[in-house]
Amino acid sequence: MTRGMASKRYFILFILGLVAFVAGMSLLERQGVSHRWLGLGFLTLPLVAYSVIGIFNRATSIADYYVASRRIPAFFNGMAVSAEWLSAASFIGLAGTLYLGGFQGLAYILGWTGGFVLVALLLAPYLRRFGQYTIPDFLEARYGGTWPRLLGVITTVLASFVYLVAQIYGIGLITTRVTGLQFEIGVFVGLTGILVCSLLGGMRAVTWTQVAQYIIRIVAYLTPVVILSYKLTGVPLPTLAYGEVLAKVAVLEEQIAADPAEQAVRAAYLQRAEAIRSKIEHLPASLTEEQHAISERIAQLKASDAPLADLVVLERERKALPANPAQAREVWTNQMQSAQAKANPPVRHTEAFPGRDAGERDVQRLNFLALVFCLTIGTASLPHILTRFYTTPSVQESRSSVAWALFFIVLLYLAAPAYAVFTKFELYDHLVNTPIASLPGWISAWGRLGMVSIEDVNQDGLLQLAELSLSPDVIVLATPEITGMPFVVVGLVATGGFASALSAADGLLLTMAGTISHDFFYRIVRPQASPQVRLVTSKIILLMVAALAATVAAERPASILPTVAWAFSIAASAFFPPLVLGVFWERANRTGVIAGMLVGLLVTGYYLLRVEWQHLPWFGIQSTSAGIFGVPAAFLTIVAVSLLTAPPDQASRKFVKRVRVTE
Repeated sequence: MTRGMASKRYFILFILGLVAFVAGMSLLERQGVSHRWLGLGFLTLPLVAYSVIGIFNRATSIADYYVASRRIPAFFNGMAVSAEWLSAASFIGLAGTLYLGGFQGLAYILGWTGGFVLVALLLAPYLRRFGQYTIPDFLEARYGGTWPRLLGVITTVLASFVYLVAQIYGIGLITTRVTGLQFEIGVFVGLTGILVCSLLGGMRAVTWTQVAQYIIRIVAYLTPVVILSYKLTGVPLPTLAYGEVLAKVAVLEEQIAADPAEQAVRAAYLQRAEAIRSKIEHLPASLTEEQHAISERIAQLKASDAPLADLVVLERERKALPANPAQAREVWTNQMQSAQAKANPPVRHTEAFPGRDAGERDVQRLNFLALVFCLTIGTASLPHILTRFYTTPSVQESRSSVAWALFFIVLLYLAAPAYAVFTKFELYDHLVNTPIASLPGWISAWGRLGMVSIEDVNQDGLLQLAELSLSPDVIVLATPEITGMPFVVVGLVATGGFASALSAADGLLLTMAGTISHDFFYRIVRPQASPQVRLVTSKIILLMVAALAATVAAERPASILPTVAWAFSIAASAFFPPLVLGVFWERANRTGVIAGMLVGLLVTGYYLLRVEWQHLPWFGIQSTSAGIFGVPAAFLTIVAVSLLTAPPDQASRKFVKRVRVTE
């Protein structure tokens, strides 16, 4: 039996096994098995399957470990690429962003899918023609010298680490919700699943594991949205049916906006925002007054022998006060912006570039276009995606795998808008104006994770829309609970989210560990290292990076999608210009590329810090689109410096011509 036929047979057997697994879990639920045990089963049994796949496909050589010996067929490589691509950001965060932002969230779909067109046209066939292991390999071969490789290592680690933290954060959310473990413990428990395949067998094991993970995640993602589509419209095709539900959402949006109770809540939030603004304007005196006032209240309670519980509450309030005026400005600015956002009328789901005036609408339009640009360029620059195209047997297979990857990705992306609209309809129609005393259990369950919160601002005992805060990361994971589906669907979605984060994390870890061990340790520090030493070094680095990323993720960084968007800007600014110019412009030289990569990284990094720490954006552009400044700066620097310095040698020119011949 040929390898291709065996792969197809195992592919079919895995699908049949998944169907049997879900049917078995459904039967156990009907028999009264507790949700906690079912949740553990949904996480652990697939993990066992991944382990078995990893063991049977463990690497036996350096080529196996880094590029799966270049023997992955286009169909399965496309599935593995899509699995690595459809990370926690896509599975968990995308529909939530569409839920909260409506039309604005489409920037992610446009940018991410458009990026694969650039990959197919500008990079994948040429990188496969080059045929080494990593992106820094290409940079040194094209431009010569150690510095291009070293800058490639730095960029790979920086962009991949930011991306990895978001994946591990998603794993922590899922593990905690399904098993009931503390979030910080859930992060490290989930980390063991990441290490199973990446430590076992490198790229070969990870590739075939990702094929299995893609099957699980697409089934998990489509199941609830297909059920909802049939429930709400009678048509089990969400992409075709959700327009009908969107019209109903538009009616509910108008009713909610006109509700006097809703308007009163938003007016209260506006007053809160103005009060906080006044405190900011009167710093540092306002902070001193707050500190003095709470100290006086504590003294009064102590003098009146008040209950200890009241004293504890006030002590916590005093401890939570900012320590100095600078910290107060930052904390209060965030609180003011949050209150202001709740005071604004809800954004209509279909409204493009919403704003109170032409100026705000122009800023929204600019942010939309900037984000599409950064995500498109970033998609074509992410090292863990580009490295995938080294694993195919030929240039033609590399091109075909891009097409297959785009097909598998679109299956999920076309369902994401329907996911957002169906969930919004369910919440608006069944949750808004519900008595707070009788809210469903999923609110408190996700509230313990900090993903959902409510506040009865007008004290009417009912939940107005403005009083409900939802993290975008909760929409997909909680939709089965929100809509009252059986727990087997809840567990299936959790398994899909877990698989999404695992596959992306495995690829990212392998890329970082491989880059550090191959491009830094082997190529720069110890060129005489044996294959065994290189493999051991890679696995040690992999463990260290994984532990560090889990530690950062346990601190609960920003929500998943913005964190991932930063990685796109970082990769785009440092990698896209030297890669594209390295293939299509013979005049680009080493000095220009070194200068361009440094400028791109520095400009993007500076803008990220400027917006996140100082809240001082240029032209109102958010930090998620920092690459809009870094990419042009890198391109211009490479071109200018290359033209002002000596042209590359003949070997570099021959390299470009050889790589350009892709057939």
